[in-house]
Amino acid sequence: MADPYSILGVTRSASEQDIKSAYRKLAKELHPDRNKDNPKAAERFSEVTNAYDLLSDKDKRARFDRGEIDADGNPTNPFGGGFGGHPGGGQRGFRAEDFQGFGNDGVDLGDIFDGLFGGGRAGTRGRADPFGGRRPPPPRKGADIAYTLRVPFTDAASLRDQRITLADGKTIDLKLPKGLEDGTQMRLKGKGEQGPGGAGDGLVTIRIDSHKLYRREGFDVRFDLPITLDEAVGGGKVRVPTVDGPVMMTIKPGTSGGTVLRLKGKGFTKKDGTRGDQLVTLEIQLPADMDELAKRLDGWKDESDPRSKLGV
Repeated sequence: MADPYSILGVTRSASEQDIKSAYRKLAKELHPDRNKDNPKAAERFSEVTNAYDLLSDKDKRARFDRGEIDADGNPTNPFGGGFGGHPGGGQRGFRAEDFQGFGNDGVDLGDIFDGLFGGGRAGTRGRADPFGGRRPPPPRKGADIAYTLRVPFTDAASLRDQRITLADGKTIDLKLPKGLEDGTQMRLKGKGEQGPGGAGDGLVTIRIDSHKLYRREGFDVRFDLPITLDEAVGGGKVRVPTVDGPVMMTIKPGTSGGTVLRLKGKGFTKKDGTRGDQLVTLEIQLPADMDELAKRLDGWKDESDPRSKLGV
């Protein structure tokens, strides 16, 4: 990978905020969702993400600046000059003076080489072979690809499967998880970019759309239902929309405006598989033409005091 500072377009003295701002700008421009017909943008998005992963980690950034790791996060040569030669260009092996200061203090060279190369020992106290025990690092997987999936309010509440189009143009039906919240992230194994060690993953962030009728309150759904004056006075059955489709609900005679009725199991699905409820607030609407109502109420007056409990 090229220099991570150059990839993000910042200097080595850039602050954490400078790095974060540069990444956000580039990620927005290069996101696969906005560049479905541009495979080079996906490659560039992966480079930008990897560069940000390194520079946003204080420890990794410091180690990179000191030359201890490369741009891919792999350790550089622990002895600086390599095993096969020296600055003069000639080939040489290890010499006793190369390790002066180690053996004099009683340090176990086997422990040192175990840490450097991961080599095995012949027994718990044996010395490791510094050359034969060396294992190459595993091949890196491809980069993860980030997706944003917008889900209709009613689909999110009832966990209806959602179809998503991946960066390679393929579509899959995604099963939404229990306990779904706005911002929930889902990992799609092997749906990222290909790499020497296999494919990365797809990271899907769920965004739940708002609704013109419903409001979410925890795992419950709030809904305001208008009813007529005669329905409030005489009661009856009314048709009520829910996230699962319309149902019939009974209103008792003499029901006041502001009364909240509960429809069990018509809310969002919780992590344990149970569902919240739909809370229906009744709103009494007077008729648009008040003449007939005024005639019927002529000479009648409600002598009750509905504000008596307010202390006014």
